[in-house]
Amino acid sequence: MFLDRVKIWVRAGDGGDGAATFRQEAHVPRGGPDGGDGGRGGSVYLRVDAGQTTLRDFNHRHHFKAKPGGRGTKARRHGKAGDDLILDVPPGTAVYDDESGALVADLVAVGQSSMVARGGRGGLGNTHFKTSTHQAPKHAQKGEPGAESWIRLELRLIADVGLVGLPNAGKSTILDAMTAATPKIAAYPFTTLEPNLGVLDLDDERRPTIADVPGLIEGASSGAGLGHAFLRHVERTRILVHVVDGAGRDPEWDYDVIREELRAHDPLLLEKPILVAFNKVDLPAAADAWPAFRQARAAEGVETIAISAALGEGLPGFRERIGEMLPDAAEMEAPPEPSGVVVHRIEAMGDGFSVELDGDGAFRVRGARIERIAAQTNFDVEESAERFQRALAKYGIETELRRAGIVAGDTVRLGGTELEWEAQPWDRT
Repeated sequence: MFLDRVKIWVRAGDGGDGAATFRQEAHVPRGGPDGGDGGRGGSVYLRVDAGQTTLRDFNHRHHFKAKPGGRGTKARRHGKAGDDLILDVPPGTAVYDDESGALVADLVAVGQSSMVARGGRGGLGNTHFKTSTHQAPKHAQKGEPGAESWIRLELRLIADVGLVGLPNAGKSTILDAMTAATPKIAAYPFTTLEPNLGVLDLDDERRPTIADVPGLIEGASSGAGLGHAFLRHVERTRILVHVVDGAGRDPEWDYDVIREELRAHDPLLLEKPILVAFNKVDLPAAADAWPAFRQARAAEGVETIAISAALGEGLPGFRERIGEMLPDAAEMEAPPEPSGVVVHRIEAMGDGFSVELDGDGAFRVRGARIERIAAQTNFDVEESAERFQRALAKYGIETELRRAGIVAGDTVRLGGTELEWEAQPWDRT
């Protein structure tokens, strides 16, 4: 099965908790704090693997989670970092944030990878909070929660040549005749229900790939028929071969329909080098229509070639012409090849915040920094809760909550943390 679109949930590992321990050894009466830091949580990466051709590995499993970091321990021993989770995807995979629709990464080169969920930082042990006036801190940070999100993966085939045309125009027959691909072929519309790839041997050590996408119909760009789901597969091709059924009811109409659907999907598609293959010229109707069709395309400056994929007529010249067009197309179209790790959506940890009222009357505080501080605070330790209170005062959040009318007993939410407002101190609900 060819699977080219899927939605998955990814969650990075939480950072490990820092330790609040004290050195206890004979002859060391004032050992002081010695709690180690927690380990960083594992991150989730997508990596391009040449062995992958579809997204079928995500067909039955949609939830993926990296390993958490280990807890810090005494004697300043830091927790082990959580293992990263690497998910292999085929070349040509575009990654979108499912909520916003924003492009997160465009993975095209083998070995290229993108972090899609960052692991949480490990909490600091109590050794970090010792000061000249506070020699025995009991406060240590909890690990930061790992990032999580729903993402959408969409595969756009990476091929040198894209075959486009109406159903039953003969694209699959061309692919079968010119490559080692064996697409299923029959004489009825929409035979091709998924893209097929083949490799063209040009006899000069070049072996470009050809993609045959399901036939388009009028209105495909706006969702009609089967072809609309596959239009994106021709976006990355270097040249387009527009296959026209010369024996059809109206080759001119067929030609205009496909041109319009390509333009409606993405006008840049019509800026690619295009070769029109007038197919089935062995049939009388096509032979009669060919001279007028060729003359009309010549007036437009569009190159055409007459072939019969079923009988092999014109295919050697067709193959040769594709080979001649590819070098120029490569020079115009080939983007710089990306490499290494691509990281997107790194949010600045600013001090900004907002206070909103939830539907149940609770106060919702939003802000990247204060939400992280809340997530890393152990409210069961009085010293830690007091540090959090000081953070609320420092960033002006306490003042804003009072201005919003908060009273004792009200609920305050910060990310996944929920607190009950008290005069002194706060209690976690």
